[in-house]
Amino acid sequence: MLKRVSFFIVLICLVVFSACGSKQSLMTQKPEAEEAGPLVYDIEPSFINVPVSIKLKDIENQTNAILKGLIYEDKNIEDDNIELRIWKQAAITIRNDKAANGKIETILPLKAVIKYRVGTNAMGVDLYKTNEFYLNGVVTLTSVVGLSNWKLKSKTTLKNLEWKESPSLVVYGKNLPVTYLVNPAIKIFRKEIESIIDEAIESSMDFKPNVLEAIEKLTTPFKMNDDYESWLRIVPVEIYSTDAKLKDDTVLLNMGMKCNMETIIGQEPASKFDAKNIVLKPVSKMPNRVTSNIIAISKYDDASKIITKNFSGQEFGSGSKKVTVKKVDLWHKDAKMVIALDVVGTVNGTIYLQGVPLYDSATKEIYFEDLDYVLDTKSQLIRTANWLAKGLILKKIQESCRYSIQPNLDEGKQTMLNYLNNYSPISGVFVNGKMEDIEFERIQLTNNAILAFLKINGEISVTVDGLK
Repeated sequence: MLKRVSFFIVLICLVVFSACGSKQSLMTQKPEAEEAGPLVYDIEPSFINVPVSIKLKDIENQTNAILKGLIYEDKNIEDDNIELRIWKQAAITIRNDKAANGKIETILPLKAVIKYRVGTNAMGVDLYKTNEFYLNGVVTLTSVVGLSNWKLKSKTTLKNLEWKESPSLVVYGKNLPVTYLVNPAIKIFRKEIESIIDEAIESSMDFKPNVLEAIEKLTTPFKMNDDYESWLRIVPVEIYSTDAKLKDDTVLLNMGMKCNMETIIGQEPASKFDAKNIVLKPVSKMPNRVTSNIIAISKYDDASKIITKNFSGQEFGSGSKKVTVKKVDLWHKDAKMVIALDVVGTVNGTIYLQGVPLYDSATKEIYFEDLDYVLDTKSQLIRTANWLAKGLILKKIQESCRYSIQPNLDEGKQTMLNYLNNYSPISGVFVNGKMEDIEFERIQLTNNAILAFLKINGEISVTVDGLK
């Protein structure tokens, strides 16, 4: 992603090596770098849509996995004079209750044994009579789904009960049909059945682990480009979510991640993902359009190594007067960038230049404002290698510093698009989207890094499809 976008960060100080050639030694004085403090910068947060889709079939499978055999048992007859045991007889079916507009319908085949007693305890004597009902039927329930604390919540009510066998009462060891008695008394176990379904759906549809695993994968820094050792790091700040809605055979909820996006030059950066700090905040709606604000961070040490690797050994100058750059170092001093060139050839030593990198939005070019040798270097060149110190050569260097980054922005956009076409970092998680051109906003120099600020408008979605 953003392959070679970081290229222009280092190139802003590369092209200065284009016009530099009797072997003389330079004893230039090094402009000492400012003491580097913590890397502090301002960045606008980015927003990424994370729509979650849960198939009703997934809910059905999970519910059946949780509810097996005996699904409810109340052995205490003393509290309400009722003992109740309920078994699941066959697989539960969960589907869209299209007649109920946005509710799910659960069909539960069950059998139940209800033991109840009537009577009283008078003067220490139990005057109770216990009866036992046997029920075998199919319960149909309807549920409204919602979202609470990372879990899919349902509010279930019993809709219908069809008997496979007539309810019976055991009398002297024989089953006597008593449907006319049981149907009005369904309230005995109606609440328990409704609670069983609600608790099973909540237990099966805790999607926090799945979503956090997906976010952790997406926020693990990964290398965008080997040549420039550039890494993308996404730092989540907050997670938002709308309430759950039912559409066809899928429960949908829109989530959004507020995050900071960084590209970093050099060694692999540490992840800043911390699951315990991720809070789910409810919102009424999520924006369709998102903005990604990316900061490209290039520490001077890392940029210096890359520049040296890519440009050392090249000759600059003309005729018999030439120098070869063996090493490049960069640092910050007095709000400017110092460029140190270790050269050999007609002149041996270190040449120090300084300037401020700027961006021309009209031409999409990086250029240096007032690029010049530092004072001591200029004095040394005038005494030992005046051909390097002449204004004509310096002007040529400054003209060579202009570099169009449009090809890099185009290539960065194309690379990012490759990650927006059903890219799957882990099973069941898919990244899709579209984007406009990358906008280069500004360059900022700090004591220990070059910062480039980019903005990308478009749509980025991370879909979690099929929770397991």
